[in-house]
Amino acid sequence: MNQRSTRIDWVDTAKGICIVFVVMMHSVLGVEADAGTTGWMHAIVAFAAPFRMPDFFLISGLFLSNVIKRDWTLYLDRKVIHFAYFYVLWMSIQFAVKAPVFAADMGWAGALQFYLASFIQPFGTLWFIYMLPIFFVVCKFAHDKGVPWQIMLAGGAVLQIAPIHTGYLLVDEFASRFVYFYAGYIFAPHIFKLADWARERLTLSLGLLGLWGLINGGLVFAGLSGLPVISLALGAAGAGAIILASTLIVQSGTMGFLRHFGENSIVIYLAFFFPMAVSRIVLLKLGILDIGTTSLIVTITAVVSPMILLWLINKVGFGQFLFTRPRWAYLKGTFTRKHSPASSR
Repeated sequence: MNQRSTRIDWVDTAKGICIVFVVMMHSVLGVEADAGTTGWMHAIVAFAAPFRMPDFFLISGLFLSNVIKRDWTLYLDRKVIHFAYFYVLWMSIQFAVKAPVFAADMGWAGALQFYLASFIQPFGTLWFIYMLPIFFVVCKFAHDKGVPWQIMLAGGAVLQIAPIHTGYLLVDEFASRFVYFYAGYIFAPHIFKLADWARERLTLSLGLLGLWGLINGGLVFAGLSGLPVISLALGAAGAGAIILASTLIVQSGTMGFLRHFGENSIVIYLAFFFPMAVSRIVLLKLGILDIGTTSLIVTITAVVSPMILLWLINKVGFGQFLFTRPRWAYLKGTFTRKHSPASSR
């Protein structure tokens, strides 16, 4: 397995692309739901649907080989407690913001019950960081028990293809996403080779991206992208396309902001909900822009605002607990000063 541990520019750029698409999806669909109509950005969200989360999970599994042999205590601290801290913190923050709405709908007792249920059923947009620790634990258990990777990968593919729709988010998303996370872990050396290959063949890579775009877009707008097998293939192909695109972007020396977004993708993921909601409400009340442009501005606001918040926190030296796990939230004997940002490998 590849033992790269330092930050890699194309990896961060790929994460940046993914987090922008994730925020865009929530922003656009939220605006359209409130407005009761769709805008021109709806097509972009639909185009990205087959690969948006698959690539995010694949990238999340890339560096697992670096840590999977650690003892369980350190592993659980870095890969479970780490994300659990941020989930509980930001779930509570989001719930506090939305509590009056919940209370008006179900009463304060019902709202409290809903809050407690969120420790079992992931709350709102935070399901990604709830799911990651589960994937990490499953992979560690399979590794320690010597389960062949071929069986794990085949099992993940079967789960993705199978029509599993229980209504329970953890079950459904595990079935739908695990194969991509595990593929990122198992095929990491080949993925890094693909990036190196693309760096040396820019013209061919651009041609392949164009061909992928036509196929992905054609299947999406033909209504076929969600079908079994096709969905799995598009997720894998889309992840490969993002790797190629990220490599080409880095080679061009442009759009460095995507790398910066990727370095802080969890920061954006945790904090985008509030600026997204506020900007959506304000712009729709003003009613001076079309739905597509409104969605674009909401997306930009939701992506950039967490970065501004992080800059302010670092500037004034207060509020670090929002994105930096405090010492008390570590398992005994696992704290190190250099391991503190919300993004963890």
